[in-house]
Amino acid sequence: MSVHYTLNLRVFWPLVTGLCTALVCLYHVLRGSGGARAEPPDGADGGFPLLKVAVLLLLGYILLRCRHAVRQRFLPASPRLGRHPTFSPRHFREPSLGILLESYYEHEVRLSPHVLGHSKAHVSRIVGELVRAGRVRGSPGPIPGGALALAFRGDFIQVGSAYEQHKIRRPDGFDVLVPLRLPPLVALEPRSLGAEPALAPAFHGCFVCALKAPPGASGGPWLRDCKPFTDGFCVDVRGQRHLSATLVLRWFQSHLQRSLATVRYSLEGRCRVSLTPGGLEQPPTLHILPCRTDYGCCRLSMAVRLIPAVHVGDGVFLVAPPPSPLPVGPLSELPGGLRADALWGVNTARQEQKLLGCLQERAPPGACYLKCLQLLKALRDLGARGLDPTAATQWGRILSSYTLKSVVLAGLQREGPPAQGWAEVHLGERLEELVQFLRDCLLRRQTLFHCVLGPGGAAAEVGPLPKVLREAAPVDLLAAFDRQAQELVAARLLSTWRRLPHLLRAYGGPRYLARCPQPRSQRVQGFPEDEP
Repeated sequence: MSVHYTLNLRVFWPLVTGLCTALVCLYHVLRGSGGARAEPPDGADGGFPLLKVAVLLLLGYILLRCRHAVRQRFLPASPRLGRHPTFSPRHFREPSLGILLESYYEHEVRLSPHVLGHSKAHVSRIVGELVRAGRVRGSPGPIPGGALALAFRGDFIQVGSAYEQHKIRRPDGFDVLVPLRLPPLVALEPRSLGAEPALAPAFHGCFVCALKAPPGASGGPWLRDCKPFTDGFCVDVRGQRHLSATLVLRWFQSHLQRSLATVRYSLEGRCRVSLTPGGLEQPPTLHILPCRTDYGCCRLSMAVRLIPAVHVGDGVFLVAPPPSPLPVGPLSELPGGLRADALWGVNTARQEQKLLGCLQERAPPGACYLKCLQLLKALRDLGARGLDPTAATQWGRILSSYTLKSVVLAGLQREGPPAQGWAEVHLGERLEELVQFLRDCLLRRQTLFHCVLGPGGAAAEVGPLPKVLREAAPVDLLAAFDRQAQELVAARLLSTWRRLPHLLRAYGGPRYLARCPQPRSQRVQGFPEDEP
């Protein structure tokens, strides 16, 4: 993805002023130290250098104000100026949607690659030390030091938008998979629940992991030898022992706490770290605040979600807890003898990164599909303004970052590799097409499938897949939500898109793009009470 840097005048001119002042002071100090050796001749003007510097600063200020006046000449003025006949609206043209999107992207959406790079470096160093300490420490708890113990594999896998070049605004949230090492005597047999007819659609993307004996092991002695492991990490499902995501997550959090206590002292001089336990829908989160960095701009508080993962082959992992949302109700009463604590989610981030990499290699220079994805996220955030907390949570869960990424990937796969139609000049048109496609999916006119677990199988660019994914049923990403909630989100999404120029002028970009003052009420600003 191409990166464009813009000059921040609010920082540039104070920096130039301070630098020039420091040079003037240095000049006078050096001149004062050499004054005893060389007296200036009579009539010499000792204040000339200072006057020259002041004139240069004044000239720079005049040029800045002239540039601002030129920009105001070709962009709309404020309403108060519009009342004067000299500043009649007919003298100015309305900025196009493309100009507003580009301005909003530069000022509110685009993430500094410099800050992002340093933030990722901090996360890599801290998480690397934590994972290595967990691997050396071994497994605490009911199986101390035995051969049948879970342990960290010793590495970690960076996933999510921060590592796929489409994160927006601030580099303060990261996702990291922590692969677990199973005992040598334990083998897994994962199975998809997509073919279970009695299950709700929300469970079709979940998996269960049955234990089986590795090749060459006999049944009776193997069950006896594995009893400590099955008692600590497994539950009984349909008469067979299955790896429990809930028990593994509980062990994972306890092991993280012990590993963090081991490395906390060595990290004191660099950062402050704390661990927030996870729950039914969230894995544990590691909070990092650097104390000293090479660059002051990178001293950001970062939240890293540490996700326990079990490798099932070809870069595919089963993760705990399973992704939300799950249907509301008693999850312990699943049909067919299934148990909620035995459900796992699937993570195909490696395959999705390969697909994005292939698209980027084939795309012509200046393709805007990643920018479209970032602006879709910004559109989602604008649409959440003015919502009550419950409605905002529902809005964010339906229009999750993964859903929006799947919308862009589906649009790219429908049209083939990004061609000239994805150039920067067509940004507004492509964004409108994606919004219409997402609206149709919410109204169930079309189906938004998982980009790997789709009806036609995964694209050839993602590489080989394990057998359990090749045989899995297609997964509809929006099937877990009820029809009324999707219709309300679709209506609000369309309303947000229609009011997008007004919202962009009001909530982002430079002040000269705003034709009206900031609203007193965010709800009145974008979404009247008579609309959903």
